[in-house]
Amino acid sequence: DPSVDVLGLPDGVKLVFLDIGLGMVIFTCILGQLTTQVNASYHMIDFINNYFALFTLYVTMIVEFSGIMHSSYLIQNILSAVSGKPIVSNEPPKTGFTFAFFWGRVVMSLAILGFCLAVVFEALFTGRTMMTVKYPSIPNGVNVFLFFFFMCIVGMLEGMQIAFFAVAKLPANERGTSLFGKKTCELLFKGNGENLPGFMIGRQLTVVFSFFLVASITGLNITPGEGNNIFGISDGAQAFLNYGFHGAVITTILATITWQLAASAFPIAFLNNPVTYILLAIALFLEFTGLCSGAWV
Repeated sequence: DPSVDVLGLPDGVKLVFLDIGLGMVIFTCILGQLTTQVNASYHMIDFINNYFALFTLYVTMIVEFSGIMHSSYLIQNILSAVSGKPIVSNEPPKTGFTFAFFWGRVVMSLAILGFCLAVVFEALFTGRTMMTVKYPSIPNGVNVFLFFFFMCIVGMLEGMQIAFFAVAKLPANERGTSLFGKKTCELLFKGNGENLPGFMIGRQLTVVFSFFLVASITGLNITPGEGNNIFGISDGAQAFLNYGFHGAVITTILATITWQLAASAFPIAFLNNPVTYILLAIALFLEFTGLCSGAWV
């Protein structure tokens, strides 16, 4: 509510930091991501030498074993076949029950992903997302466009990170094969290479901001028990979806893992994309503003 007083701040400041969410974005970037990443880069062993790191590892392994994200492996196999690059793995070839169990989870993951996408589009086209609460003046069609737009922005930034580190090992004359590819490499690796960590900071700020918007776009504004449950599901299922599980599945698979796999298979193609150069310049500008410089303290 713009009329509520917050520390005596002017309305313009409240609009930018609270309504648009810049304050939460900076808070999340510095304390939730960049600070830990900086500490981990300097103290790798100490960072994982605790029970919370072990607990986190076990949780992630359980999530992977559940198969919810296994459609990513299908994407990995497709990209491997297209690029001609074999998948390097220390695991033996899957046979028998292991083969069936693996691909069974892939099929299950595809079904879950399809359902999550159906939920999002149904909610978007019927105006039952959190966007109608936060930004009621934006039409449903524009919300659909924003969903794809910010998913692509996040995906490009995730892929750029992989592509940049992949080409960093290549000779300078092999890093870009087009005008924008060469301009991107010149900007990224010029001087002492300070623009690469600068990109990582600016990238994080952009990704978090985009994720907050995607969360609003995919978040459901449906109260269980009022007979408006999406697809007529039970109140319990609707309450579960209201936590944002469907949005997490979509963004993890389609806005993160898929683009990372594509960038690892085709790093030069990512560099040659003019959008890569534009996003790199934006990320470096955001880092230059100093909004997230507190992470270095």
